[in-house]
Amino acid sequence: MSQLNKVALFLIDGFEETEAMATVDILRRGAVDVTTISLTGKELVKSKHGVTVQADTLFEKAERAAFDMLIIPGGTIDYTGHEGLLDWVRQHHQLGKKLAAICAAPAVFGKAGILQGKKAVCYPGVEPWLTGAILSDEIVLTDGNITTSRGPATAIFFALHILEILKGSQVAKDVGNEFMTPLIQRG
Repeated sequence: MSQLNKVALFLIDGFEETEAMATVDILRRGAVDVTTISLTGKELVKSKHGVTVQADTLFEKAERAAFDMLIIPGGTIDYTGHEGLLDWVRQHHQLGKKLAAICAAPAVFGKAGILQGKKAVCYPGVEPWLTGAILSDEIVLTDGNITTSRGPATAIFFALHILEILKGSQVAKDVGNEFMTPLIQRG
């Protein structure tokens, strides 16, 4: 299995901190090179609940070709208003590269026009944004090169699923064990 190692995770004011930070944490524990990218034009980005996070770089400085996967945490529909992000998502999709979004963020994929005939999930109420998608009730799923998940409560499973895609099932299992996910899954 070819292992993918370079991921871009986008931050915008109002992002959901659990979805963003749990994903960054889990992927980095699995030795994935995650770069957080600010869409705001400034390095400090304020989350939905007032947590300020310093992004690794600004959107304008990020090298698009360098990334194996793009990840968009939810928390706000505002991601859909960033034309540069929409363009990057479309280009990444056309190249067959991996994409992932959770909560409200699958709306970006809907607006980018890449969900036609694809299974997808999102936070309740965001479904109208998923133009062309076949809606599901799973907590996380992948259809082709697109992974989607439902919301903050599914963030760890979303991140572990992405880790499995990028680094294989054993790495995902090892990191999952650090998080005691077998205990949660039994519960």
